[in-house]
Amino acid sequence: MKKRNNFYKIIVIFLAITVIYFLITPFLIVQLGKQKIYIDVEKVPAYDMAIVFGAGIKENREPNDMLRDRLDTVAELYYSGKVKKMLLSGDHSDDDYNEPQVMYDYLTNQHNISQDDLIRDYAGLRTYDTCARAKNVLNINKAILISQGYHLSRAIFTCNSLNLESSGLSATKYDYQRESFFKIREILALHKAVWDIFISPPEYIKDELSPDFIE
Repeated sequence: MKKRNNFYKIIVIFLAITVIYFLITPFLIVQLGKQKIYIDVEKVPAYDMAIVFGAGIKENREPNDMLRDRLDTVAELYYSGKVKKMLLSGDHSDDDYNEPQVMYDYLTNQHNISQDDLIRDYAGLRTYDTCARAKNVLNINKAILISQGYHLSRAIFTCNSLNLESSGLSATKYDYQRESFFKIREILALHKAVWDIFISPPEYIKDELSPDFIE
């Protein structure tokens, strides 16, 4: 009977630790990230590089609402003299889906940003990939990250954990369609980020930028 009671105690302790971990970990990452997130362009210190994360494109090869706001935000940052260059990192896993090129076209056509100040990264399939490639392939050591507020804490945590010193500028302009879903999914993504950083770092594409993206 005593052994059985000890076994139950171990199970209860294990479950309690698990519950605490799943509740506390996202909270801590979000709270620490918030300390590094700006919402006012004027308060952002100067950076050589901004990293814009892909967020999806429409069938007409235009940025979706979230991505458009990220691009408008980085353009404002650029014209405020806060950044010199921009890394446009997104998914180009097949010929018909090219986030970096859509981002590039939008910034050059809608905001008249110099092509010399834009870098397209075709292999930013995930937040981890973007941060890892920026650090290890493109040798970026410090950057301001551009994304919506709900995503920035994870992006900052990931990049900083990979020794890419970063803070973030929120591109949130209003309530987006399906934003509640993205926020709920972000809780699971935060746990995945911890797993990726501390337990099992995933593989990512390590080759240089494709010449298809360099003119």
